[in-house]
Amino acid sequence: MSSRPDDRHRAVDHYENFPVASWLCPPRLRQPVAAIYWFARTADDIADEGIATEGERLADLFTYRNLLRASLGGNGVPAGRWPHVFGPLGQAIEGFGLPGQPMFDLLDAFEQDVRKTAAGAGYADRAELLDYCRRSANPVGRLLLHLYGVSDARSLAQSDAICSALQLVNFWQDLGVDLARGRYYLPAEDCRRHGIDPADPASWPDHPAAPALVRELCDWARALMLEGAPLVHAVPGRAGWELRLVVQGGLRILRRIEGLGYRTFRQRPRLGPADVPPMLWHAARM
Repeated sequence: MSSRPDDRHRAVDHYENFPVASWLCPPRLRQPVAAIYWFARTADDIADEGIATEGERLADLFTYRNLLRASLGGNGVPAGRWPHVFGPLGQAIEGFGLPGQPMFDLLDAFEQDVRKTAAGAGYADRAELLDYCRRSANPVGRLLLHLYGVSDARSLAQSDAICSALQLVNFWQDLGVDLARGRYYLPAEDCRRHGIDPADPASWPDHPAAPALVRELCDWARALMLEGAPLVHAVPGRAGWELRLVVQGGLRILRRIEGLGYRTFRQRPRLGPADVPPMLWHAARM
């Protein structure tokens, strides 16, 4: 196995709906927020980008997990291929007491992605998909709430709802991209209810019922987002305003999907400068 990560996990340009560590983020939290982001982003790239085999990806994620365990042990920057990740992460762990379990949950989700992609497998129903979101998205929100000093059960549940909604929005936004990569997030149960064969992904883009299915799934994501939205009042100061824009960004993408007639197998909606004024307006009204 090659020792150079770029041999298998090429650097890629990432389009992000919801930027992190922006000017709204409190200055003292920008370092740990960026450290969390790059920890998750790099692990996701290991699982998803480049030409690595399934075995190589899982081996690299196993090594990554051990480096996380060493970082949590407080023994300085562990030796390895990702010092630019674990150096800042170690500082954030030491300075802010970041809990380890959410980060291990993220790695569990990325490993699941590798295995499901290799097997050409999808998700049976919404419950199974939400369980994936519980590990792939919700940990980030819980880590951020830890930084903000928010830990009550209601806020954690609202954070989980927002993060799961954002993950679902990303799925329905990226249907065409994920289909080409062999990742199938449409719940099989929902597919069958609309007369779509979950075992025949190649038929999904042109199926006449696909837009109705995507619309229903977008409604589900919107309901989750609105369920979690009151969290913006529990997060203090500038961080609360950033969260408002995150929520509004997710809702805005859903409007973009609607504007495409829910045909995201053919076109990926993006946010642009014209979306900023309405997002700010709706954020202020929250």
